[in-house]
Amino acid sequence: MSATADRPQFQIDPAEPARARLSGDWSLAHAMDIPARLRELPDAVDTLDASGIGRIDSAGVMQLLRFARRRGLPPERLRFRADHRALVGVIEDVAGDRPKPRRDYGFVAALARLGFRVHDNASEVVALLSFTGENLAKLWRMLRQPRRIRPVSVVYHMEQVGLDAVPLVALLSYLVGTVIAFLGSTILRDFGAEIYVVELVSIAFLREFAVLLTAIVLAGRTASAFTAQIGAMKAQEEIDALHTLGLDPVDVLVLPRLVALLVMLPLLTFVAMLAGLAGGITVGAFDLGISPQQYVARMYETIQLRHFLVGLSKAPVFAMVIGLIGCLEGLQVKGTAQSVGERTTSSVVQTISLVIVIDALAALWFMEMGW
Repeated sequence: MSATADRPQFQIDPAEPARARLSGDWSLAHAMDIPARLRELPDAVDTLDASGIGRIDSAGVMQLLRFARRRGLPPERLRFRADHRALVGVIEDVAGDRPKPRRDYGFVAALARLGFRVHDNASEVVALLSFTGENLAKLWRMLRQPRRIRPVSVVYHMEQVGLDAVPLVALLSYLVGTVIAFLGSTILRDFGAEIYVVELVSIAFLREFAVLLTAIVLAGRTASAFTAQIGAMKAQEEIDALHTLGLDPVDVLVLPRLVALLVMLPLLTFVAMLAGLAGGITVGAFDLGISPQQYVARMYETIQLRHFLVGLSKAPVFAMVIGLIGCLEGLQVKGTAQSVGERTTSSVVQTISLVIVIDALAALWFMEMGW
C-alpha cells in the first residue's frame, strides 16, 4: 500500500452527512496530517466512525479524543474497533486535559469536607502522640544502653541546628529587643517612667520572647530541614534499606536529631536572651539617657531568677515539638517530590502553631501559679 493511502482520511456519505468514516493510519508517523484532517471535518459532523482505521497509536487516540471534547461529542459518538478499545481506555484514564469535576458548594458537601478535615487532624494528633511515646521509650532505652548513642550524628546535627542558627537568632532577638524598648519608652515617657523600660524588656525576653523567637526560627529552619531530609530518604527507599539491614530508623534518624535539639535549643534561648537584653541596653543608652552601667544595675536590683528559669523551662518542650513533628512528617512522605513539599509545609505550619499554643498555655499556667 502506498504512503498516500496510509495517510489519515475521512469520507462522508451524502446519505449520512452527520457521520464521518475515518480510514488510513492515525499514528505518530502522520502526526502533522491528523490535525489538518480534523479541521476539514464539517460542523455538521456529530459522529466519528473510527472502525475503518488501519493503525492507531496514542497520538492518534489523543487527537481524536481532544477533537471530540472540543465539539462536545458524547463518548458514544466516537466509535473504535474492538481491538483498539483497550488503548482508548488507557488514554482516557491518563489524558491530562480531562475536565475537572465541579466542586459541590452545597451545605452537605461543606459539612462532609469539614468532617474529613477534622478526621485528618485527629489522625495527625493520634500519630504524633504515638510517635512521641515511641521516641520517649527508645530515648530511655538509649540512656540505659549508651552504646546505642551515635555521637558523630548527634554532634553533626548540633552544629547544623545550633551553631549555624546563632547569627540569625541573635540578630532577630536584638532587633525585637530594640523594638520593645522603643515602644515601651514611647508610652512610659508620658508618665516620666522611662526607667521601667528595663523591667519591660528584661521580663519580656527572659520569660517569653527569647524562647518563643528561638523556637519559631528553628521551626521554620530546622523542622523543615528534618522533614525534607528524611522525606528524600523515604522517596529514595533508603528507609526500607535501613529496615533490610536490621536497623531502626528511629534510632538512626530521629533520636540524634532529637538529642541535638534538646541540647542546643536551651543554649540558643540563652543567646536570644542576651541579645534581647543588649537591644534594650542599646535603646536605653542612645534614646533614654540610661547608661549601660545604670541599666545593668537596675536589672540586677529588680529582676528575679524565676523569670529566667520560667523561660528556659519551655525550651526542652519546644525542642521535642520541633524534632518530633519534623521527623514524623518526613517519615510520612509517600515517595513523590510533591509529597515531600506538602509534608515540609505541613511540618512548619504545625510546629509554629503548636509552639505558640503551648507558649500561651504555659504563660497562663505560670501566671496562675504565681511564678
